[in-house]
Amino acid sequence: MAKPELFELSNGRIKVRLTNVGAAITSLLVPDSEGNVADVVLGFDSLDAYVNDNAPYFGCIVGRVANRIKDGKFALNGVDYSLPINNGPNSLHGGSKGFNKVVWEVIDHTDGGIPAITFKYHSKDGEEGYPGDVTVTATYSLPSSNSLKLEMEATPSGKATPINLAQHTYWNLAGHNSGDILDHSIQIFSHHITPVDHNSIPTGEIAPVKNTPFDFTQENKIGSTIDQVPGGYDHNYVLDYSEEKSGLKHVAKVKDSSSSRVLNLWSDAPGVQFYTANYVNGVSGKEGSIYQKHAGLCLETQGFPNAINQPNFPNIVIQAGEKYKHTMLFEFSVE
Repeated sequence: MAKPELFELSNGRIKVRLTNVGAAITSLLVPDSEGNVADVVLGFDSLDAYVNDNAPYFGCIVGRVANRIKDGKFALNGVDYSLPINNGPNSLHGGSKGFNKVVWEVIDHTDGGIPAITFKYHSKDGEEGYPGDVTVTATYSLPSSNSLKLEMEATPSGKATPINLAQHTYWNLAGHNSGDILDHSIQIFSHHITPVDHNSIPTGEIAPVKNTPFDFTQENKIGSTIDQVPGGYDHNYVLDYSEEKSGLKHVAKVKDSSSSRVLNLWSDAPGVQFYTANYVNGVSGKEGSIYQKHAGLCLETQGFPNAINQPNFPNIVIQAGEKYKHTMLFEFSVE
């Protein structure tokens, strides 16, 4: 049985620390326009906190199914399944002990050439109520001087199962302990969201963002419209067929004017959950910092929330022996 550990990947410009608890990013150091380095992800100093106290899901990979499943119920191949209810009436991010809370095995770790590390987890049939055995791998690498890549794969055996993995890092490009992200500007390459009901479950509708506070088709400050969204942003954007890079769509561009740091995100997923840390409230983080509401932002590329119960959403069921693949590319720059 693997024990909780910390690992590091570095290429001289980016340094990322990871743990096998939830295959999580615990810190990521990138320079600003002056060459000053800051840690731009929220997290904890101790691995114990990732095991026991990670209510905000800092840095981790969530699954077997990310986001919310209505009433924790779905039917597949004539069988009804019930999942743990851990978010109001819903099942969230894989249940009571999702992939974020397990210790993954490290099956590969390379420092030379392209620095990379691969985590692996075997989820058993019936775990958290889900059908079928699933073998999951997550490979983080530094393919260029300014980029971090994540490749997630999952293969079910025995039975078909829903799979929707998401990476749940909270970003603050000014530095993890620099206050809120309301001055960050963001552009999301999406013209539609999946509106939600009072329990944050999509209604099934796909609605245009035009003339709403959800419109980030042009770069805009997060703080300029967040007050028009009760509670803050926690919504799934339907990704457009925008500019592509190596088969990945441009998802979003985030910019912090104080440091000039920019993050461009690329992915092959159909959606992205834009979340502004609305439920982070007095969380004890790294280096004695206390994270408050809106201390970071998440861009969780994903299948749509509750897709297993919404026939008009892209399918998230993976058949036994087939392979789920999901790639993310984070590019850091200054401008």
